[in-house]
Amino acid sequence: MSMFEYRNGEMYAEDVPLSRIAEVTGTPVYVYSAGTLTEAYTRFASALAEAGLNARVCYAMKANSNIAVIRTLADLGAGADVVSGGELDRALIAGVRAEDIVFSGVGKTPGEMQRAITAGIGQFNVESVPELELLSHVSASAGATVDIAIRVNPNVDANTHHKISTGRQEDKFGIDIARAQEIYALAASLPGIAPIAVAVHIGSQLTDVSPFRAAFARVAELVGELRAAGHDIRKLDLGGGLGIDYGGQTPPPVEDYAAVVAETVGHLGCELMFEPGRYLAGPAGILVTQVIYAKEAEARRFAIVDAAMNDLIRPALYDAVHRIEPAREPAPETALHPWDVVGPVCETGDTFAKGCELPALSDGELLVMRDAGAYGAVMSSVYNSRPLVAEVLVRGDAFAIVRERQEPATFLGYESLADWQD
Repeated sequence: MSMFEYRNGEMYAEDVPLSRIAEVTGTPVYVYSAGTLTEAYTRFASALAEAGLNARVCYAMKANSNIAVIRTLADLGAGADVVSGGELDRALIAGVRAEDIVFSGVGKTPGEMQRAITAGIGQFNVESVPELELLSHVSASAGATVDIAIRVNPNVDANTHHKISTGRQEDKFGIDIARAQEIYALAASLPGIAPIAVAVHIGSQLTDVSPFRAAFARVAELVGELRAAGHDIRKLDLGGGLGIDYGGQTPPPVEDYAAVVAETVGHLGCELMFEPGRYLAGPAGILVTQVIYAKEAEARRFAIVDAAMNDLIRPALYDAVHRIEPAREPAPETALHPWDVVGPVCETGDTFAKGCELPALSDGELLVMRDAGAYGAVMSSVYNSRPLVAEVLVRGDAFAIVRERQEPATFLGYESLADWQD
């Protein structure tokens, strides 16, 4: 459920008009709803509990790593799934308990491993034999033993965008499930390693439960085989990937997802770990932008806005669609026209929407890009030397700036002339 809606002719974030936020922060600005985050987490966790599953939810921070967003979810009981040392630091600063942190990702460095071991995280998800051997060395050298899951690749096509599909043999993630017996035997022989879990994650933005069912059924078979070989498999990490409605899509109810989990692995007696990211953060965030120029060309209408592909890269990177709406509610009989909503970056790819049905627009109008809470601000850059924009968290009738708008001097301060250029 989204808590961004029209009231009294303008769009609100919970009980705060977006126009008030824009006046304080300027635009573009990301706005997050604490209420929407809370509702999504509660719905996800409750569905798993009602299905009779022993589940732990570890928020996939790559979706949105703002520490205020993480803290909102941590206060509800969420752990964290991290994929870098920086994300580990963010999780700890935000108040996530170390034992509730899972470290995923294909390229962990020795330094990151050491930091995570020192922090006392709950689990490493290992994705290759070289990583397994390195983690053993780092862990044993520290006099520690770490719990690990080996991420298996079940060769299941998630039928999603090829850039976010992760469970096929040609993808870089995990090990081929056919080699699992061999790799678990190796893990059991190594010092500093306790192979007590199996992990799987087949992709992102899934809108059909069938790939989940196929992948989880293969994992259930593997657990039986590993236990028969003497391995003490106590946990299953089932990843994330449940999609959201970006407009015109129908993702499955979370209750259907929970039913598939119960059907395929519920009989194994394992603690189950889930790592939703987009599902929790996506609908909880919007990007508010201002029309710089309403340009009517011979063939098309262009709304040139102050947000650009560096602020929200998903349309340029994935051909992603974000619903765009005016912050000022159109009257019921207002005529709509097709607009191309574009940014100021000198690339044709800096386009948010083509033929978007909007009312007549004028310079200075605010537009809202929906479902931008996941893979929005976290993927932004300073391309074209455009500073990172502000982020705001709303709760009820209060809002706080949780990341200040960056000044150009900030990123320019990291650069210098070469000593011979003085």
